[in-house]
Amino acid sequence: MKAWSGRHWCAALLIAAASIAAPAQTAPTPAPCPPQAQPPTQQQLQAAAANARDHGMLWRITRDGRSSYLYGSIHVGKLDWSFPGPQVRAALQATDTLALELDPGDPQIVARMRPPAEAATPTLSPALQERLARQADAACVPRELLAAQHPVMQALTLTVLAARWQGLEPGYAQELVLGGLAREAQRRVVSLESPESQMAALIPRAAADARRMLTQLLEQLEQGVAQRGIARLAAAWERGDLADLADYERWCECITGDGDRRQMHRLLDERNPGMAAGIETLHREGHNVFAAVGALHMTGSKALPLLLQQRGFSVERVALQ
Repeated sequence: MKAWSGRHWCAALLIAAASIAAPAQTAPTPAPCPPQAQPPTQQQLQAAAANARDHGMLWRITRDGRSSYLYGSIHVGKLDWSFPGPQVRAALQATDTLALELDPGDPQIVARMRPPAEAATPTLSPALQERLARQADAACVPRELLAAQHPVMQALTLTVLAARWQGLEPGYAQELVLGGLAREAQRRVVSLESPESQMAALIPRAAADARRMLTQLLEQLEQGVAQRGIARLAAAWERGDLADLADYERWCECITGDGDRRQMHRLLDERNPGMAAGIETLHREGHNVFAAVGALHMTGSKALPLLLQQRGFSVERVALQ
């Protein structure tokens, strides 16, 4: 098994960065396109590696005389965040298995990312269709590239792409970067969830609920709420500010009623027990696991560190700064 060496970091980052490309532009648009990250040069990779710092949140979880690790990750990023700092790198080197919510490097996982059969596709009014199309134009994404997706997934995709206005690139998402690094170092990569379960959490089953969610996502994009929320979330993650993340519902400008709270419950609390069980199973089988899961899953009454503690792990947060 290869070590997680500096040479492997660079090679894997080149692979991960290959996903960073400016989407093809449609006919001239009235507004400028969001900044598009380009694949980094070898010199940029070497500079990022030389200045690597730890970000995010890391816990050491110990049971049965062995330690695994839980890492709060983020689904967008920057080149400077792509090289682990000393504490995260040491944790990676002490493990043999990388566990992600879903492994984006597995083509079978990607192929199964479809709306659940029981989720109704809402009928959109011409006005709502035009609002969705305008957001695709604003992101400089050809409308036809999104057309086959469920409308809610189209809006969620555009919400992630809106992070580019804040200098945050989906191609530098931690799951992409860590997955590339793990494969280059010949580590095992596993998914803690199935695409079907994740899609079921993301997309409401009832057409009326899906239409309401789509409308809200469009409002957040049109008003700049999505950009502000992503920027603050990324800043809190960068400095490892778990308290600010725990207060997400207060400042995100995305929770306006009980329906939104139920959706957040589905996205976080209802998924956490399954992921905790997956981490426990891998550890019990004898693997030393580095589990990287979105940082918001580390907050609330069903936070992953608490659930793992309830499963008999000694849970200790590792100071990264």
